[in-house]
Amino acid sequence: MSDERRGAGPDGIVLIDKPSGITSHDAVAIVRRSLGTRKVGHAGTLDPMATGVLVCGVERGTKLLGHLALDTKAYTATIRLGAATTTDDAEGEIVSTADPAGVTDAAIAAGVAALTGAIQQVPSSVSAIKVDGKRAYALVRAGEEVALPPRPVVVSAFDVLARRGADLDVAVECTSGTYVRALARDLGAALDVGGHLTALRRTRVGPFGLEPARTLEQLAAAPGLSLSLDEAVAAAFPRRDVAPALATDLAHGRPIPAAGVAGTYGVFAPDGRVLALVREHDELARAAVVLAPANQN
Repeated sequence: MSDERRGAGPDGIVLIDKPSGITSHDAVAIVRRSLGTRKVGHAGTLDPMATGVLVCGVERGTKLLGHLALDTKAYTATIRLGAATTTDDAEGEIVSTADPAGVTDAAIAAGVAALTGAIQQVPSSVSAIKVDGKRAYALVRAGEEVALPPRPVVVSAFDVLARRGADLDVAVECTSGTYVRALARDLGAALDVGGHLTALRRTRVGPFGLEPARTLEQLAAAPGLSLSLDEAVAAAFPRRDVAPALATDLAHGRPIPAAGVAGTYGVFAPDGRVLALVREHDELARAAVVLAPANQN
């Protein structure tokens, strides 16, 4: 084993069911302590108010995070009609109110339909998006006005599960970069009563749902990975198995012949180890991320 890898922990991912009241960064710090390693990151930030699936990469598993963060996500949420806030959620100050009693189910259905599919969404001003090198939320907290441009997102599902007075329980499936609290804001605005998010739970990131996710307390009591590096790649990406000669080429960073697979996919050696995430271009498959370099023992 190389000096770089000596003393390192196992490679893979940990699926956490993040509690409300802590940041994603706080959750990662707790995972680091539980696993006894500093090399831990996460894919897709959850706001402190939000709960649910937080995908944490451990050791070489951190190399997967940039690709997993681009995957689709699913949420359940509660939207409160009748009040708009500075943050588009319950943690902000109320800036306007209106009585939502007269809003019909048909109007809600029309508003939801208009926010489903490929849309242009203005992110919440209190977000992690950078403006002139600074996070938007930091500028807002410093008292500055922040106007973010709209961005293309796809909301593949936006379903109202129940209506309880001013509250709507909803389920959302969407592409990366979609803000569910912006959906709450825009639905409330379309109904002329205002709206904000009062609860948010992420139920899925790509193929990873809540069922295998553990609480931070459960992880502390029984530290360990949710999925090894090999298992994580097999679950999240298309799979290609290659012969020894091609495995050697890829481990050394050399391209291998394309196989006609679209997008990013995992390449596995004959012994079942994942070698790399690759993309194809001009009849060749080149490594986007090498996961098992040739010098690894």
